[in-house]
Amino acid sequence: MKALVWQGVKRVGVETVPDPTILQPTDAIVRITSTAICGSDLHLLDGYIPTMVHGDILGHEFMGEVVEVGSEVHKVKVGDRVIVPFPIACGHCWFCQHGLTSLCDNSNANAKLAEKMFGHAPSGIYGYSHLTGGYAGGQAQFARTLYADENLFKIPEGLKDDQVLFLTDILPTGYMGALNCDIQPGDTVAVYGCGPVGLFTIMSAFLLGAGRVIAIDRFQYRLATAEALGAEPLNYEQ
Repeated sequence: MKALVWQGVKRVGVETVPDPTILQPTDAIVRITSTAICGSDLHLLDGYIPTMVHGDILGHEFMGEVVEVGSEVHKVKVGDRVIVPFPIACGHCWFCQHGLTSLCDNSNANAKLAEKMFGHAPSGIYGYSHLTGGYAGGQAQFARTLYADENLFKIPEGLKDDQVLFLTDILPTGYMGALNCDIQPGDTVAVYGCGPVGLFTIMSAFLLGAGRVIAIDRFQYRLATAEALGAEPLNYEQ
């Protein structure tokens, strides 16, 4: 298959690589139909995250169609359209049972090493260095997904890829940012930074009941988008 791989600092390229296979009975293989680029992928490109190896497949925001499942997968089947959240969760450890799936104890064999750099022990993450498990990412034609029953979310009929793709990462990231603010009805909320995550934070703040959202950035095109979403733009350079 074809995949986008890391070739060194500031170098990526499309290469032919082996197709993924089922390695555990809880795995599923997904044929990728849409994938996105995360801002954090730039950290890999620029060499800020160690343990990248030439040939590592990038991408942790992806979705597609299930084409193969392991013998212990029961909640999804071949032919299902699914989104794939970027944290890999086993669904059974203490953290997963308490809704802290990004800290899953069982999906990242290198968690202790990652803890020394990040300050916490993260779960496995697709396509994001060997600090987070060294798993192949989704900027490819196919991807192996782990703990499929826990991690693959079936897409309702009638929804297009571009309506659900951002549920893999940046929409819930923005929503959690707003949720952690304990927004009360009618509150005024300030959002610093109006990139994609910031824009989803603005939308989420309104969804959670904010009466007024002030969008703060220095790029006018971002502020214009924030204003179109109902926020009040503030350019901190003016």
